[in-house]
Amino acid sequence: MTPAETAQRLPYARLAAEIRTLLADDSVHVPERIVQPLPGGGSLFVMPAHDSRIAMTKLITFTPSNAGSARPTIQGDVVVFDIATGERRLVLDGPTVTARRTAAVSLLAAQLLAPNTEGPLLIVGAGAQGRAHLEAFVDGLGVREVMIASRSETSANALADHARGLGLKSCVVADPGAALAQCPLIVTCTPANAVVLRGTPRDDAFIAAVGAFTPGMVELDPALCRHCAEHGLVVVDTPEAIHEAGDLLQAGLDVSAFATLRRVLMDAPAANRRPVLFKSCGWAGWDLAAARLAISA
Repeated sequence: MTPAETAQRLPYARLAAEIRTLLADDSVHVPERIVQPLPGGGSLFVMPAHDSRIAMTKLITFTPSNAGSARPTIQGDVVVFDIATGERRLVLDGPTVTARRTAAVSLLAAQLLAPNTEGPLLIVGAGAQGRAHLEAFVDGLGVREVMIASRSETSANALADHARGLGLKSCVVADPGAALAQCPLIVTCTPANAVVLRGTPRDDAFIAAVGAFTPGMVELDPALCRHCAEHGLVVVDTPEAIHEAGDLLQAGLDVSAFATLRRVLMDAPAANRRPVLFKSCGWAGWDLAAARLAISA
């Protein structure tokens, strides 16, 4: 499928709901993903998963040196098979699935955990993930105002224009840390090769950090991570974050002590007014949820 055809089958709010359903499905099986380093700094990801009906594998390359160029940093496909017959049912665009399922996971976490969902929304990073999170939070939370920070002024302005096209009030900010005082919703989705967000979040802040997915990657200042751990709540997307969540690991935090998104769903946490940090590293289960939704469309 083309990127547009793939996106059409994966509306954000419905995908977030499918992810919630998948987390309660005991037939889901997700082996550890293979991440093969490539010459030049890139990586090859092989990410299989299955439930009782379908099996899928996401096969993508991640090439960080493509950031800022016309070439995407993520390229590849998601191949979906029928378990009963072995038939290949779909081939979805890998970058589109990755962007939309990552944003849908952040949306679900915000729906469950964010003390204040009204916005404004601060987005740090104006690439594919920045756009996907903008659209997801508009679709699923009704956000009406966004602030955008990016090392690329051109990308920031383009995303701000897109936001205005969706009917939002939007602006570009030079210092995302200074915007923390105004924004209860924050998403960081950068190439994650350096700290991009410093400062103390509001007591009613929800931060989704999605850019760093290896121990050596980082977006958030260690002091910010420790503040959320000491004064608020930290949740990780899956148990695999114990060895993947660079932001938390580099802050010296015990990642195994934090609840996962599945545990949050099982425990049904009460509403709170404390800063929440949701650390997302990625999981083939999220791609399986996308495959389940796409095949039912």
